[in-house]
Amino acid sequence: MFTLRLQHIPNLISVARIFLVIPVMQALLARDFYQALVWFTLAGLSDGVDGFLARTFSWQSRLGSYLDPIADKLLLVSSYLALAWLGLIPAWLAWLVLARDLMIFLGATAYYFLMKPFDGQPSLISKLNTFCQLLFVALILLHPGLVTIPEVVLQTMLWTVALTTAVSGLLYVGSWGRLYYREHKSRN
Repeated sequence: MFTLRLQHIPNLISVARIFLVIPVMQALLARDFYQALVWFTLAGLSDGVDGFLARTFSWQSRLGSYLDPIADKLLLVSSYLALAWLGLIPAWLAWLVLARDLMIFLGATAYYFLMKPFDGQPSLISKLNTFCQLLFVALILLHPGLVTIPEVVLQTMLWTVALTTAVSGLLYVGSWGRLYYREHKSRN
């Protein structure tokens, strides 16, 4: 039987963030950008809260190490795809974000089945990428009527997201390649 304990709170927050994707998408597709921004901001803040609680009180868990990035990826990828669908961002950027996350998921899955469980920590560039992706979505949601964001800011963020997405994806591929080579070499 499952007993709710304080150390489960970060995982429950991650699950709640997964469910927050639904109202974010509903508001986006209805072009209710204010409502989408409210839900998106709540989801983004929940990411910080669950991480803070897990680190501060040592409530990290294997389940949390899967739930947290899954919640982040579902929120971000679905937001980027919806924003591209609405014509608010270039489609190529949404596909780049999706391709990076698919590559990471497939790489981690392959490593798990070919080698051993993968217990990776996100790199600094990956954390920066997630922050930039979140900030860019928030700026896009603010721009269509709530606040006028200068075009130079939007373009700078677009290219920053593109660059950090590509670089972090390539670094993941490189690190898994090195891990695989090291493991494979030690077995022979």
